[in-house]
Amino acid sequence: MSKENKQADLPEHRDKRFDAVRDTWYWKLSKPVRVVVHFVIRTRNAYIHYGGIKGMYKRWKQKKGEAAKRVDFGTKSFPNAEERRREEETVFPREIKISVLVPLYNTPEKFLREMIESVQAQTYKNWELCLADGSDDKHQDVGEICLDYQKKDQRIVYKKIEKNLGISGNTNVCFSMATGNFIGLFDHDDVMHPSLLFECVKTVCEKDADYVYTDEATFTSPNLDDLIVLHFKPDYSPDNLRANNYICHFSMFDADLLKKTGLFRSEYDGSQDHDMILRLTEEAKNVQHIPKILYYWRSHPQSVAADIGAKTYAIDAAKRAVHDHMRDYYGIEVEVESTRAFPTIFQIKYPITGTPLVSIVIPNKDHVEDLRRCIQSIVNKSTWTNYEIVVVENNSKEQSIFDYYKELEALPQVQVVTYEGEFNYSRINNFGVSKTRGEYLLLLNNDTEVITPDWMEQLLMYAQRKDVGAAGAKLYYGDDTIQHAGVVIGLGAHRSAGHTHYKMPRQHLGYMGRLCYAQDVTAVTGACLMVSRAAYDQVGGLDESFTISLNDVDFCLKLREAGYLNIFTPFAELYHYESKTRGMEEGEKLRRYERECAHFREKWKAQLDAGDPYYNPNFSLDYSDFTLRF
Repeated sequence: MSKENKQADLPEHRDKRFDAVRDTWYWKLSKPVRVVVHFVIRTRNAYIHYGGIKGMYKRWKQKKGEAAKRVDFGTKSFPNAEERRREEETVFPREIKISVLVPLYNTPEKFLREMIESVQAQTYKNWELCLADGSDDKHQDVGEICLDYQKKDQRIVYKKIEKNLGISGNTNVCFSMATGNFIGLFDHDDVMHPSLLFECVKTVCEKDADYVYTDEATFTSPNLDDLIVLHFKPDYSPDNLRANNYICHFSMFDADLLKKTGLFRSEYDGSQDHDMILRLTEEAKNVQHIPKILYYWRSHPQSVAADIGAKTYAIDAAKRAVHDHMRDYYGIEVEVESTRAFPTIFQIKYPITGTPLVSIVIPNKDHVEDLRRCIQSIVNKSTWTNYEIVVVENNSKEQSIFDYYKELEALPQVQVVTYEGEFNYSRINNFGVSKTRGEYLLLLNNDTEVITPDWMEQLLMYAQRKDVGAAGAKLYYGDDTIQHAGVVIGLGAHRSAGHTHYKMPRQHLGYMGRLCYAQDVTAVTGACLMVSRAAYDQVGGLDESFTISLNDVDFCLKLREAGYLNIFTPFAELYHYESKTRGMEEGEKLRRYERECAHFREKWKAQLDAGDPYYNPNFSLDYSDFTLRF
């Protein structure tokens, strides 16, 4: 949610009410109490989210290391004289004029000047700054300052709005003033990196983009180098965007897109930027992400209104924006609910069409107790009832497992089929799939246990979507640490693929809340993976050249190559009792694993070289917890 929402999006009576509260003696006197209360709440939440004292200490060390690195993303990253000269002299193949839209509302002088001067400091010069001023009569200095800048720089265009129209209306006035063929959205109290517009134009020209966005940082006013949050974003991820406005700042887009989407809509004030970005990206032909911090989002005391819980209207507006977008663009009535991470980070519940048969394929060799626990949890806990279980028997030796197979004959939804041949995980699963009848396939390891009763529904709601290939669940070890929450290619010692948030506590929110919402990922684990039979057959199932490892990641990459999205959802939860401390395989097993890693790297070299689109090149490939690359 844009910080502009804290000011200009509010109706005037709300602003007056907030100002009245902030200016009272009792509000000022209560500051020590509020500070203590907030500290206690933050500490309690950290204890829960990071898994106790040990986890808090680990996070503190990580934040300390990041703090040392953080300075590199402030003014230290600004171009030097030579770099600035080179950027200023660059001639692009397209003539692009950028209209930067800034709705003003009672903007403090210091913030206003810093905002304007950060635009004037851009190395790219073909811009105009459109300022629409909805400030009240007590803040006439806003207009005086703007007019003074306008006299000295004709690229600055100013208009006083007689009556504050709210954030949407004021931004639309800005657009009416714009003459550029590209539009940039800028908050009235934030700061641009000097190379921001240059990098945006460069991306438009090199990649033929009609929508670009950048990474951003939050800083504590007045020091730009006092960075408190670094937000490194994934490439365009429609499911992430529906769950939360991760794009936010900075956005620049072809002005023609507004002809298709329409202007800002006041009925979504409070989350009008989320509504607009959803519509713009839907209509854009090529959305590109610039993985550089080029936008600085100011944190300052005037935003204290958010602390008194007075912004439920903004949360409601965000929910409506997502709901209405899915209805208007896709004809789907979804449910949108806030998550434990943050009120504007959402769980989206898609409707399930019909009651399709889900075929659960479970390869098995011995391990009778694992299999028993797995099947019992499916049968006893699952709220989805239209399923079949196909157990693929593969060279078991223990009589106990065959005795259990006899027991399973009493369950009409379970059948045991026999695969004869040496162990090949891909071939076993493909064989099992050939014995199923369902429209949807669910590959499942025998050492899993269902936690959430609606786990199949949570996976099915995504697998049913025509644009989705694989849907994967959130998996925990027996000690309630995370085993799987999505897969990143290139992550890990072998630079093949690795799990994100690996071994983090179950209640951890994840990087920027990522453990709390369904999102686009490159791959999910085959330990619990649902896919439509049509998509499975389209890509030829699992590649049997991957005998044991990386077959699931390879499968997901084939789905992406075919044009599908892969989804990780934290709302389908299972235990996966794979040994947490088993370590690296040895001897022939190790050599086989290394061969499969080499095979994977060769097959998907182009994708690995490009980097995982849902990660960020600023993150380390040596750690799974979104640690910065040092």
